[in-house]
Amino acid sequence: MKISEVMTRNVQTARPEQTLREVANMMASIDSGAILVNSEDRLVGMITDRDIVIRAVAKGESCDMPISSVMSNDIRYCFDDQEVDEVARNMADIQLRRLPVVNRQKRLVGVVSLGNIVKAHDSEANSTLLQGVAKAH
Repeated sequence: MKISEVMTRNVQTARPEQTLREVANMMASIDSGAILVNSEDRLVGMITDRDIVIRAVAKGESCDMPISSVMSNDIRYCFDDQEVDEVARNMADIQLRRLPVVNRQKRLVGVVSLGNIVKAHDSEANSTLLQGVAKAH
């Protein structure tokens, strides 16, 4: 089974020039602690509530600064045509609960989460992923 069959397609994203305040409000409205940052359909980063607190608020930065100043740029991702069990092993190895999904042109097409994989009922992938992610906590 391919990741494209289990991933979530409609993903809320932000643009690098948006402000910390805008993205914090976005996080609150969708009840998420992480937002993917997209520029012209390309994944360019991710910003988390932790990034905002540690890299901006704790340093007294303005809430009106662009998120590009504090977002993480080195983002792990998977491809939409990869097998679910391969991605589950990778997520377990790097101890991540969700990964952005891109196509082979590296355009953002969705996100895959632990929940998506569990719902896919691939028992080998579920076991691998749950064991790996559990190590991190």
